Formats: sequence, structure tokens, C-alpha cells
Amino acid sequence: MSPQHKVTRPVRQTRTGRGTVAPKSICVTGGAGFLGSHLCARLISEGHRVTSIDNFHTGRPANVAALARSNRFEMVEHDVIDTLPERLPAFDEIYNLACPASPVHYQSDPVRTALICAEGAVNVLRRAERDGAKVMHASTSEVYGDPEIHPQREDYCGNVNTVGPRSCYDEGKRFAETLFTDFARQSGVVVKIVRIFNTYGPRMQPDDGRVVSNFILQALRGDDITVYGQGEQTRSFCYVDDLIEGFVRLMVSGPEVDGPVNIGNPAEITVGELARIIIEMTGSSSKIVHLPLPVDDPRRRRPDITRARTLLGWGPQVPLTEGLEKTIRYFAGINQTQGQPLGHAPVFAPAAQSGSTVHI
Repeated sequence: MSPQHKVTRPVRQTRTGRGTVAPKSICVTGGAGFLGSHLCARLISEGHRVTSIDNFHTGRPANVAALARSNRFEMVEHDVIDTLPERLPAFDEIYNLACPASPVHYQSDPVRTALICAEGAVNVLRRAERDGAKVMHASTSEVYGDPEIHPQREDYCGNVNTVGPRSCYDEGKRFAETLFTDFARQSGVVVKIVRIFNTYGPRMQPDDGRVVSNFILQALRGDDITVYGQGEQTRSFCYVDDLIEGFVRLMVSGPEVDGPVNIGNPAEITVGELARIIIEMTGSSSKIVHLPLPVDDPRRRRPDITRARTLLGWGPQVPLTEGLEKTIRYFAGINQTQGQPLGHAPVFAPAAQSGSTVHI
């Protein structure tokens, strides 16, 4: 980019004399989504000015409605496949979370999913270069495919089917990692890459087809719990607050943190066991039924988080049962609000949506 097109700004101190973080101008693409909304809330609570960019394909305005009370938050409806709007302020940091992340959503338009990973990444990187912003790209454990090495370390190259039904997302994210890495080398833009493992918590979409939301809703309604295969495949579930803490630590990390970093909970559990835990926690009468295993569904998934622990001082803090209780309360609240019968009384009474209110 030629010098006349760059935005020059005075260098900001990252911390004040009292040790607190100085306010920054921060962009979150996909900011109205499950993860993006929690990230926006965290950044607003720290005093930053936040711009959420979302086309609302999978994100929901309701996820960030509480933030509208702050004069430090702006919600912009925009698709990252198109150049980011010129009218937006210059950013200090950009978190790139824009992309459907559940198979139901990213497989509904696989070509568009791949283009979001490619063209969306280019638009974010060009804006970061123009603004002199630091950028964090949200990649995924799906880059490991159906792994042949367990647990998965960042130096494992993966086992991905390039022409399967999941490849639009898996390969799209792999390409995006290459693009972010090479762009950083050529331009000097500071890039951080996080590989996200299975995450759950309030504000998951009820229709996203993910195992935690599926099981909870089925249990609350008294429906059969649909387990694919024999339920012996494993996942490692990280509560959303822990993941967002990892995001923030990665963004503020120095040059010693280079390359992708796994952020996830290494506590591995079978899908069948997860179903039994949710049935017990909800007091549901649901029965477990088995359906055929989807094509290319990973058999095992568990992160090696040595780099995150060593370089970021990060590790998950929320136990699975505690996180599931908060998530069950959230979905129970949705069911009651929508007037849908639960089919039974939950073990604990539904409460306010966890994390839905930010005190400004």
C-alpha cells in the first residue's frame, strides 16, 4: 500500500501509569455472533470503543442489544466479503471472527463460506495495514481434520479431506491461516492466530446443530437425544468466558508469541457421556437414540495447550458441569420466553441469561 493511503496516528500507550489498559478503538467482525458478542461485551467492560461488523447471517442483533446503551459501541451491518466501510474510525485492533462456524450453517452455502475465509480475510488485512492495527484471526481446530495425532499440537499439519462436505470450512480456515501469515511477513502487520476448539455457553444459536445446544434443547423438551454413531467420538468443551480470556491474552501478547495457538479445554469426554450428563442435569426423561455418523466427522478432538499455558499463562477455569448449568439456564429461559413447553421441570429454576448484561 502506498504511503499516501495509510492512516498515521500517534502511538498510544497500552497501559496507563496505574497499570490499567488505555482505551483502544477495536473492531470485531462477526461481533453479533455467539463468540463475537461475548468478546464485544468483554472489551466494552474494559473501557474500549468497539465496532461490531456483522451481516447477521448467523449473528443476531439481540446478542449485542445491551451494549447499545454504551456510547462506546457501534453495530454496523456489513458483509466482510466487501471492503470494510471507509467511514469507520481507524482501529487499533481487529478481531476477525466473521464466518459461520457450525456445519449446519457453513454447509448451507459452502462456496460463500470459502469466500468469507478468503476475501473476508483480505479485506480485514488490508484494513489492518491501512490503520496500522494489530489483528487476531479466529481459526479452528477443524484445520486438524480427523486427526491421526492425539492430542493435537500446533505443529501437526492435520488430516483434512479437501473435497468433503466440511472442506469449505476446514480448507477455508487453513487457507486463511496461510493468507494471514504471508500478509504479515510482507506488510509488517502484526497478526495473531487462535485455533478454537469446541466452545459452548449462553447465546449459542438454538438451530446451529452443535452437540451441546442440540442435547440441551432436546433434553429440555423431553425429545430423544440424537447421538451420531455410537457416541464414542470425543470432544473437549471450553466455556465461552475462558475462550474470550484466551483471545484477549493472545491479542496483547508480544512478538514471542508467533504462529497459531490452540485455545480450548483439554478435558476430553465422549459424546455419549455428554448426553448422559445433560439428561441428569436437566432431570429429563429423554432417551438416547443413535443415528449414522456424518461424513468426515472427527473421531477424537483434544487440544494440546502447552503453548497457551507457557506463552500466555492461560488455562481453562470453568468446570464442565458449571458451564453446562449456565448454558442450560440460558436455553431454559429461551424456551419459556418463546412459550415452548419444556416437557418437564428442570432441576434448577431458569435464571437470567448469563453474561447478557454489561455494566457500563
